[in-house]
Amino acid sequence: MRADRLLTLLMLLQTRGRTTAEALAAELEVSVRTVYRDLTALSTSGVPVYAERGPGGGVGLVEEYRTSLTGLSPEEVSALFMVDVPGPLRQLGVGREYRTAMLKLAAALPDSRRGEQDRTRQRIHLDSSWWYQEQDPSPLLDGIRQAVWQDRRLRIRYLSFQNMPIEQVVEPYGLVAKAGLWHLVYAFQEALRVQRVDSLLEAELLGEGFHRREDFDLPLFWEQWRADFEARPPFAAWVRVAPELLPLLPLYLSERFRQLPQAALQPDGWTKLELSFESFTDARSRLLGMGRAVEVLAPEPLRRSLADFARQIVDLYRAED
Repeated sequence: MRADRLLTLLMLLQTRGRTTAEALAAELEVSVRTVYRDLTALSTSGVPVYAERGPGGGVGLVEEYRTSLTGLSPEEVSALFMVDVPGPLRQLGVGREYRTAMLKLAAALPDSRRGEQDRTRQRIHLDSSWWYQEQDPSPLLDGIRQAVWQDRRLRIRYLSFQNMPIEQVVEPYGLVAKAGLWHLVYAFQEALRVQRVDSLLEAELLGEGFHRREDFDLPLFWEQWRADFEARPPFAAWVRVAPELLPLLPLYLSERFRQLPQAALQPDGWTKLELSFESFTDARSRLLGMGRAVEVLAPEPLRRSLADFARQIVDLYRAED
């Protein structure tokens, strides 16, 4: 642990130049006394550390003590520094390691390009998360990550599109973050499947292991699965929409529905049209939010499911009253 801290301290000194012991202590999450002990250890091992007291002082390295990173163009360096710690890496608990790696990269740059990191990050920032997305998508993620890493079976539980609980013992092959959302790739009954982590109700790490398929390639599988998923015919629903909701329908149904299908105006002022959704559950959750301003005409299972959910909501609040 101390060896890692000493290396990080050295990288900080190379990257930032002269700085205070207090700032180093805050960055390393240790006491100032520990920082001074680590500086003494670096000096003893031959690293030319110096200290200046008084206002404007601090600790640093002699200017000549620096390595150079070759082989990267200025544009390549800028591209690397555009990325902050990605949210998925932070959720997996390796955000600190990512920061350390980027710190080593910055420390290895020659003096003429030391400001490239700050210059890039003050101009371009990449945020891979959705609006209002929680930093921790699921308390189950850590246990799932362990199962994937250790090749151990999982007992998972989730709800079907008919709102029925399903329990399976699966072989977790990998985790994929898509637009900030984690997906579990697993084998069940000899078939590879995908399930969103935040849709799981339970995920129990089991003691028994499993043997991964030797020909399995996670990036290749994901690309093929994603292409198949996007090529699936959408779930269609025929609905009637109230006049006051029709102009707002693209806002409820996101950018995918900016171009509404051809609609038929009915005598009562309502509009009959066909809408497309990713799945049955996607249609149900989106249409529930529109209340009585939209009526599902078909398919009948969706209509019945909406009515069932509405009755459950009414019963809940009626019981409270």
